[in-house]
Amino acid sequence: MNHQLTSAQAFWLGHLHHAFSLGQSLSRYAHEQGLSFADLMAWRQRLMIQKIAVPDVYRPDRFVSVVVT
Repeated sequence: MNHQLTSAQAFWLGHLHHAFSLGQSLSRYAHEQGLSFADLMAWRQRLMIQKIAVPDVYRPDRFVSVVVT
């Protein structure tokens, strides 16, 4: 499907790709960029509903493997 993005779609999609490329969580990225985290998440959801490919969300490891000797 060849889809022409609106300027708003391109703006938010660009931020989503940039956050992913930096390996940052969306909450941290939004804070550092002065964006509303709620707006970023809403646009992510909106783009997905519109069948526009969005990058995966970076999720840092929550657990660390520990070896006890």
